[in-house]
Amino acid sequence: METTTTSAAVTTTVNTGGLHSVKEPPLNVVNTALSVMAYDYNPIEKISIYVSDDGGSELTLFAFMEAAKFAAYWLPFCRENKIIQRSPDAYFNSNYTENSETKKIKLMYENMKKRIEEVIERGKVDEDYINNEEELQAFTKFWTPEFTRHNHPSIIQVLLESGKDKDMTSHGMPNLIYLSREKNKSSPHHFKAGALNALLRVSGIMTNAPIILTLDCDMYSNDPSTPQRALCYFLDQTLRPNLAYVQFPQTFHGLNEADTYASEIKGLFFTNPIGMDGLNGPNYVGTGCFFRRRAFFGTPSMFEHPEIPELFPDHVVNKPIKAQEILRRAYYVASCNYESGSNWGSKIGFRYGSLVEDYYTGYRLQCEGWKSVFCNPKRPAFLGDIPISLYDVVSQNKRWSVGLLEVAFSKYSPLTFGVQSMGLVMAHCYAHYAFWPIWSIPLTLYAFIPQLTLLNGVTIFPKVSDPWFFLYVFMFLGAYGQDCLVFMSNEGTFKRWWSDQRMWMIRGLTSFLFGTIEYLTKHLGISTQGFNVTSKVVDNDQAMVLRSDKGRMPTRVTIFSTFLACTLYMAFAFLLGNM
Repeated sequence: METTTTSAAVTTTVNTGGLHSVKEPPLNVVNTALSVMAYDYNPIEKISIYVSDDGGSELTLFAFMEAAKFAAYWLPFCRENKIIQRSPDAYFNSNYTENSETKKIKLMYENMKKRIEEVIERGKVDEDYINNEEELQAFTKFWTPEFTRHNHPSIIQVLLESGKDKDMTSHGMPNLIYLSREKNKSSPHHFKAGALNALLRVSGIMTNAPIILTLDCDMYSNDPSTPQRALCYFLDQTLRPNLAYVQFPQTFHGLNEADTYASEIKGLFFTNPIGMDGLNGPNYVGTGCFFRRRAFFGTPSMFEHPEIPELFPDHVVNKPIKAQEILRRAYYVASCNYESGSNWGSKIGFRYGSLVEDYYTGYRLQCEGWKSVFCNPKRPAFLGDIPISLYDVVSQNKRWSVGLLEVAFSKYSPLTFGVQSMGLVMAHCYAHYAFWPIWSIPLTLYAFIPQLTLLNGVTIFPKVSDPWFFLYVFMFLGAYGQDCLVFMSNEGTFKRWWSDQRMWMIRGLTSFLFGTIEYLTKHLGISTQGFNVTSKVVDNDQAMVLRSDKGRMPTRVTIFSTFLACTLYMAFAFLLGNM
């Protein structure tokens, strides 16, 4: 751990897609940041929060300016009252004890919320919402008429500086830094991995903490003692001396009894990581993960030197984060052309080459000899928002499918490179994910062939009188029975398992199938749609589904699914009939 007064021990990076009020409301990101700013960690000045706004939204910056002011009251309130639920929105929607103090802090939160929502509704930050000259300069300097989401300069705004900014009880506060990396039409964006690498470099210049927590904008902290849990693993060198990261499971709030859209994905977030933890450790799932900064700079035994000494993992920052020299270097490493001709994305930092940069980065780190640990405490460390419509679910899974196939058929395929680097068993674990979308082939065949054979009077299943029938029944019931028992052993229910099976078929015939098609067309040089951000905004119709205890699909979704299935069936039959 670092002991210098200006360097941070833990850096938290909160990532947004830059679509502000359309898909990722700034208030959600604010609640996530406030929940980690209020961690039970001493000294609190050792924590730094970096907010990556990849689209460069002035609305997001304004929201965090308001959050910085509210934090001066919220942090001591949590500390003095030993609050466990430290996301303001989650706390005020829980059964909290109401008294004069909570009424006062709730009123302050509602006022902050109102100001943010008014600015979002207007679509811009008017001068009557700006409080001082420094804030005015921040908005007028960067958001010019030429500013667009895909073409804008780097924006680094220090909202709170540890050692200088104090809360209402004169205690120190963590660093809070807003970052939007430079973009232009000619530079590669690399989507989330590019934004994370910019965060990695900027945080290295400004604070260079040895431990980094990555969080999605909708994944707020649910336990203020989480950093201590992670540090127990990092500080125990006898456990795993080559430990790169500690992964917490993705857990969601707001699920109905049946989990209609099977958002838990227990196999990915719970069951498989437990098994992989007995080998080299679980894969990185993109959020709720504490990294050792050193792991991003080469293998455990070989250090990859970055371009400038200030980015070395053991570099000690001994200047204030607002110092001109520090800011100048931070802007330099956040520029869109900084990575040109460098090892960033290949040997250093988060890895490029796949839309699922989390899976790919974890996989490459373990191929280099790094280990990981799965930490699943009784109280979930983080809680996130679920995809709120069938469209968002299948769209998200389609993007995963494309990214996984990009790894499966690359030179770093788990079947070749993975077996050589990490052994057969661990490579098999990663190959299970990489070739996930290929399930669309047998699922699609199984969806159509039985109907076609039935229409043509061909028998493909054994008769009841046939001895092979009992083997068929045994394999059918055994496979589904085992899957159900594994699902329920991880605090699942039969209703949610049934939803999981239903969504598995839907994903197989939509996300996996069209993800495979998109991957093939992409490699044939045909233009395809890029990265999509899952919506976190709930409309009235979607809210009805989330509140439903029965967990039924919306009627219009059921009708659409039936229509799509019939259309695909007729098209497939027509093609067979004309071949």
